[in-house]
Amino acid sequence: MKKLTVLIVVLFLTTQLFSQHFTKIFNGKDLTGWTTHGTEKWYVEKGELICESGPDKQYGYLSTNKDYRDFILELKFKQEANGNSGVFIRSGIEGTKISGWQVEVAPIDQHTGGIYESYGRGWLILPKPEDEKNLKVGEWNEMKIQVIGDEITSWLNGKQMVYLKDEKIGQGHGFIALQIHDGGGIKVRWKDIKIKSLDK
Repeated sequence: MKKLTVLIVVLFLTTQLFSQHFTKIFNGKDLTGWTTHGTEKWYVEKGELICESGPDKQYGYLSTNKDYRDFILELKFKQEANGNSGVFIRSGIEGTKISGWQVEVAPIDQHTGGIYESYGRGWLILPKPEDEKNLKVGEWNEMKIQVIGDEITSWLNGKQMVYLKDEKIGQGHGFIALQIHDGGGIKVRWKDIKIKSLDK
């Protein structure tokens, strides 16, 4: 009986250890911990982070003040109007010219979950056509991104979208950023943005 009790306690503590490493990086109140780039709109409404095209209809970014290298990022997004956006990893920026890699967030059949290298090689990997249908149009979607060394994996609503091993990504470093694409008419809602750092 004593051994069973010890085993239960060990299992409980192990579960707690691995489940408590996620940290919220959006507080649901304001943009503390983030920096805006460009003239497009970033604001908080009813606990949700909203990105919206401004009158200039240009690219806009919201980046974390902290750099992240190896991590698991989880978030939820809902696209309103044109949902062309994305999540950048290991990135840097000058003005609104961003360098890094984007996990795409876009309207149906426009490669949500795919990996795009900004101002570089362009599309590195696209989801399979049948997996494009995993996007829930007009509803909340769950995205998960795992970045370890030179490997990056994306999931959408529990379905793995892509896996990529790339030497250049492995050499990258920088912040995480959300994007507003240029062209105008874009509005995307975000919430429950949390990260588990895997940096040693």
